[in-house]
Amino acid sequence: MGSKGDNVAVCNMKLERLLSMKGGKGQDSYANNSQAQAMHARSMLHLLEETLDNVHLNSSASPPPFTAVDLGCSSGANTVHIIDFIVKHISKRFDVAGIDPPEFTAFFSDLPSNDFNTLFQLLPPLVSNSCMEECLAADGNRSYFVAGVPGSFYRRLFPARTIDFFHSAFSLHWLSQVPESVTDRRSAAYNRGRVFIHGAGEKTATAYKRQFQADLAEFLRARAAEVKRGGAMFLVCLGRTSVDPTDQGGAGLLFGTHFQDAWDDLVREGLVAAEKRDGFNIPVYAPSLQDFKEVVEANGSFAIEKLVVYKGGSPLVVSEPDDASEVGRAFASSCRSVAGVLVEAHIGEELSNELFSRVERRATSHAKDVLVNLQFFHIVASLSFT
Repeated sequence: MGSKGDNVAVCNMKLERLLSMKGGKGQDSYANNSQAQAMHARSMLHLLEETLDNVHLNSSASPPPFTAVDLGCSSGANTVHIIDFIVKHISKRFDVAGIDPPEFTAFFSDLPSNDFNTLFQLLPPLVSNSCMEECLAADGNRSYFVAGVPGSFYRRLFPARTIDFFHSAFSLHWLSQVPESVTDRRSAAYNRGRVFIHGAGEKTATAYKRQFQADLAEFLRARAAEVKRGGAMFLVCLGRTSVDPTDQGGAGLLFGTHFQDAWDDLVREGLVAAEKRDGFNIPVYAPSLQDFKEVVEANGSFAIEKLVVYKGGSPLVVSEPDDASEVGRAFASSCRSVAGVLVEAHIGEELSNELFSRVERRATSHAKDVLVNLQFFHIVASLSFT
């Protein structure tokens, strides 16, 4: 088989318009491979409630709509469930305070390449204004207005002082770009032989850390302009417990072992040139608590109400843990649902299929190790704006 897609490259300028979780509703789609994220999100709902309890409620006679945003919404049902939870919790707070609840608006935001069509098809129908309040607690109906907002959350997305609450889960570990020095063969940070930061050299790790912190600073600067006084944010991203940035924990096992080995297989078999492999890097960085805290404190706009490392568990959902082939398929599908679009853009569809078939075979051969060691930790941040 000849090498396909050798003239296709994922350059940083195109990443924003290319990066997305795999759309649609197929086997490898994000919609069908985000059950673990749903479980992790449910386990953190008590932390989300605490943050929502810090949001100021407008008690004026004719208040503007309460506006919530999910940043990095992707295309599965998880974002719909989260927005529904936010609206219902805030509505209960208005009821307890004896204040008539306002109307609610929700914005679903992600990069332009996100499959918004699949997302919008998952939305329940909007109830009529006349029974909006009665239906807030009802299942199967939507008691808020919605809109999709395409664009990078590392820039401004909304008018100043218009948003009451920002939510973002499992997204901020995605960088705005692969650090340029990492794919520059003349640079000391060149990530030779690797497609991820896990196990890389110190200078490569430093380049990734700097990119993450620069991106997070831009994210906070944009949100500080958009959020209302008394508003809040609940942020969740991949994190790590090690002080060593080249030890990326669960992300390292997902992208730095069988995925890495599959790339090496293609190189050894002459299907992909070594330089082509080295030109591909996963734009993900799992920060430490200190990495995250430094940026928030330097920004100075938000008060840290809570900042913790939270054990999320495995990203794999399997019905038969003793079935190695099921574990291998789940591992490959999970990996492909989040990185497949980038891989296909870099080496083409045919070689992408070859790569992920090798990922599946390798994960199947190490199924027990995958189930035991593939564990994600998350940075959970509750921030208020006064």
